[in-house]
Amino acid sequence: MGRALEKAETLSYRLLDDRDVFMLMSTAREGIKYAMFKSIADKSPFSTAEWSAYLHLSERTFQRYKKERRTFDPIHSEKILEITLVYNKGIEVFGDKPNFDAWLEAKNVALGGIKPKELLDNTFGIGLLKDELTRIEHGVLA
Repeated sequence: MGRALEKAETLSYRLLDDRDVFMLMSTAREGIKYAMFKSIADKSPFSTAEWSAYLHLSERTFQRYKKERRTFDPIHSEKILEITLVYNKGIEVFGDKPNFDAWLEAKNVALGGIKPKELLDNTFGIGLLKDELTRIEHGVLA
């Protein structure tokens, strides 16, 4: 679990190889400790309320995780890793954090007129963001 967690903040879909994927699977199965999540969350533009919504945990439960320094369940750990991967890809595509953060906040016609960050609460939305980032990366704009 250690290597994947150490790399979680810098993981990129482009850089993943089979070993990384198996490490991510192992990390998700074992669960991410709250301290590691905090390290990831502190580098993201998302509030505690947004993370709570993305992980489908009430804010009260989320605060309990923090207070008790709990380990996230596999389903939540997997979502944390997926959001981290998408976020890192976005920074890579946009060239820096401020540009990508602004894109996440702006309503997007190609995504049905909603803010991209509103899609991070489920796997299908995350998939749409990955696809849109790939189109942007290759200059195919809707």
